[in-house]
Amino acid sequence: MTKFSSLDRAQTFQHLAEEEFDLLVIGGGITGAGIALDATTRGLKTALVEMQDFASGTSSRSTKLVHGGLRYLKQFQIKEVAELGKERAIVYENGPHVTTPEWMLLPFHKGGTFGRFSTSLGLKVYDFLAGVKKSERRTMLTTEETIEKAPLVKREGLLGGGVYVEYRTDDARLTIEVIKSAAEKGATLANYAKAQGFIYNNQEKIAGVEVVDQLTGKNIEIKAKTVINAAGPWVDEVKGIEGGKSNKHLILSKGVHLVFDQNDFPLHQAVYFDTPDKRMIFAVPRDGKTYVGTTDTFYEGDPKVMQISASDRDYLLDAIHYMFPELTLTEQHIESSWAGVRPLVHQEGKSPSEISRKDEIWESESGLITMAGGKLTGYRKMAETVVDKVTKRLAEEENIQFKRCITKKLPISGGDMGGSANMKIFLKKKIDEGQRIGLSEEESRKLAVLYGTNVNHVYAYREEGHSELPHILYGQLLYAINYEMATKPVDFFIRRTGDMFFNIDQVKSWKAQVIEEMSTIFGWSVEERTQYTEELEVEIKRATTVL
Repeated sequence: MTKFSSLDRAQTFQHLAEEEFDLLVIGGGITGAGIALDATTRGLKTALVEMQDFASGTSSRSTKLVHGGLRYLKQFQIKEVAELGKERAIVYENGPHVTTPEWMLLPFHKGGTFGRFSTSLGLKVYDFLAGVKKSERRTMLTTEETIEKAPLVKREGLLGGGVYVEYRTDDARLTIEVIKSAAEKGATLANYAKAQGFIYNNQEKIAGVEVVDQLTGKNIEIKAKTVINAAGPWVDEVKGIEGGKSNKHLILSKGVHLVFDQNDFPLHQAVYFDTPDKRMIFAVPRDGKTYVGTTDTFYEGDPKVMQISASDRDYLLDAIHYMFPELTLTEQHIESSWAGVRPLVHQEGKSPSEISRKDEIWESESGLITMAGGKLTGYRKMAETVVDKVTKRLAEEENIQFKRCITKKLPISGGDMGGSANMKIFLKKKIDEGQRIGLSEEESRKLAVLYGTNVNHVYAYREEGHSELPHILYGQLLYAINYEMATKPVDFFIRRTGDMFFNIDQVKSWKAQVIEEMSTIFGWSVEERTQYTEELEVEIKRATTVL
């Protein structure tokens, strides 16, 4: 595996400044990551810059499900259901360590949004359109069977339920694995590298980007034949650098999630349920926790500093009490939370939940290609579509021929265990290896799922364990720095491990030692150490309090 190290930032920026690239991607979320991987595997000399850390926007703050598009069936968006269902299966096969089937219960009650007939028919049509394999097709349950599966679900007016498969993922880990794959295939990528201006040729076409290293303040120019704006919630901001006007623009929809310990919310069956205001909410068990979301409201603030409000929190608590009335959860039971935005293409007169998640491609007069909208599930297909456009243009303008898209059957980093069918065999092998070096079965399983076929690097670093950190955390930290370009403590605790959301106690317990270790490795000044410590404290507060 090629190293993708934050210790090599200086060389990375030097390479970005010296080369001319076929394609430069602005934005290191799942969309930009997918574009970079597709492009570099077709033979394009590819670069990517991200103004924050990879996956720091929407791609680490979603509901963490690779949706098949069931909600679109209600809106009769048949094509979207079919496409997303098929893409979901591809995401799973290419990265079975970061994506896993999650059986979802959809209970229906008297007077609710769904009834037995509509649920049965809807799920059956969904299975057909999405190409769901036989073993994962929907099953209808009686009232008694529904209660057996989810004893906490509201019993008053309960008529039964339907069970179907969603796919649970770690959105940030998925993005990081795709980013690493692009790097392994030859792309040059940098986080904390902000695009702040465009370079133009004598035909007034974009020929590159002015970039500032957010850590050092150093400015470079990156020359590129094509530039794609895949900045997610910041798409309009990047377009604004170019100037000019466009009829197309984004609208941001805020989504909030709450996390509880399973001792307080003992849910062992994922549930997709409707609320009194006819919205749909997920409650999902994960690693000893239960998380619940999401809200769907217009947002006009800065996505970089999002925090949940008291009204967000109360809305979700009310939804929980409505569907799980036996629980007596209060705000004191919330362990952590996260807020994110969905970048939607504006549609006049529509509420956030009514606006299509469909992706769109725009191109300006100066040649900037913008990729907007879309969903995590469709990232690979979105990338294929836009890279097709780029290769067609380069073929016409410069008579260069590139390979066809190969990402449909290309394992992402950590996912090359021979497909989902081999996941159980792989896990058993890595659990055995972990136990041989002193890890518990649970610890070994967690690491193998988190890192896939790259887990041996973590095992090796863990065995060095000569810091004050627990050996596992030490191994994870060194791997994150050397192979995943983690640069700051917030990168490690939020996007490389997910501990900020699903193991907040570990963050609080070991934050000082992680900062000490990173300070020694990177040689931080007193000012840098103070800045990065304060950034981490801000994120801890954001995850554990409301406005």
